[in-house]
Amino acid sequence: MRIRLWGIDAPESSQLCRGENSLPYRCGAKSANELDRFIAGRPISCKPVSHDVYGRTVATCSVGALDLGDWLVRGGLAFDWPHYSKGKYDGAQREAERARRGVWAGSYVAPWRYRACINEGRKSDSCSERAE
Repeated sequence: MRIRLWGIDAPESSQLCRGENSLPYRCGAKSANELDRFIAGRPISCKPVSHDVYGRTVATCSVGALDLGDWLVRGGLAFDWPHYSKGKYDGAQREAERARRGVWAGSYVAPWRYRACINEGRKSDSCSERAE
């Protein structure tokens, strides 16, 4: 079952970010792979919140007592999406930014801006270049 995590937004799988060495990397793929490694086959518990426009379940999910949204944001692998979260993950994001973890180590385009750029018909290369 595909579930969208509530309150956060992670880079798209094809999205490029730049690391602290200025080299591009697939930050969306990195987020997904890191989450997969973290979960490592352990049971996940999810509480549905709603459904998105694509019909996916939107839920808060955890492994044990650890909120996966918080884990991703705290690791710099996703962003607090205040439009939905009302700032629930803001503290985790500020911590990741201060520590320069994940996307905060280099430059990126917020995933919602990246998707808007792609939806305008622009190529993914031109949508990944702007630093926030």
